[in-house]
Amino acid sequence: MQCIGIIGVGEIGRAIVTGLNEEAEETPEVFLSPRGARAAAELSERYDRVQVCADNQEVVDRSDVVIIAVRAQDRSEALADLRIDADKVVVNVMAGVGNDDLRRLLATDAPLVRAIPLPAVRERRSVTVTCPRHPVVDSLFNRLGGALPVADEAEFDVFSALTATLTTHYAYLATLTSWATGHGIAPDDADRYVRSLFQAVGRTLGDESRSLPQLAAHHETPGGINERVRSTWFDADNSGALGKTLDGLLADLRE
Repeated sequence: MQCIGIIGVGEIGRAIVTGLNEEAEETPEVFLSPRGARAAAELSERYDRVQVCADNQEVVDRSDVVIIAVRAQDRSEALADLRIDADKVVVNVMAGVGNDDLRRLLATDAPLVRAIPLPAVRERRSVTVTCPRHPVVDSLFNRLGGALPVADEAEFDVFSALTATLTTHYAYLATLTSWATGHGIAPDDADRYVRSLFQAVGRTLGDESRSLPQLAAHHETPGGINERVRSTWFDADNSGALGKTLDGLLADLRE
């Protein structure tokens, strides 16, 4: 089984380690960098096959697959002078950092694969987009909920832009809760009810026999209250503004 190294133990690093170690099947050895020392120490105490290394070079030397999960703005300082042999596989999960950029920084001939793991990999419920296709990397993320390899970084950037909509969804739910509170509903009751509504919506997304437009239609009665809110609030202008925002983000990602 491949040994996994993680440089930068933030939210995504923690999620990957948790997902790999909560499986029933055999778990890999995982080597963590001292960056994110508190999180790394907690993970090594919780899981027998997780160790914290003295520095980033030790992580690389002891691993077959090296996941680079530092913040993009910290990459030059964190990765300076690393030696990565060509027999390693490097997984680049830094947002907005292309493989050409990373290869220049690392000066390595090792295969480089971009990936977009989300926090839900801790529960092995998140599909991870990868680019380019690589059997070792895709196998790793298949264990964490599924891999979705794409042909090139232009496609990859589209998926990356989609991930930027997650907190907007949470803010939408918070706005609904605030609106209900403004109309006299107790904050805890409003919060509980909105969570319940959209947890149910989340479960219906597992029904892949129906397209997303079909799911929307099946939750509406013609002329009913769901149709009224969708057609009056999420109108063509609103939809167009969302598309324009995503287009702008995508242009920035491709620079």
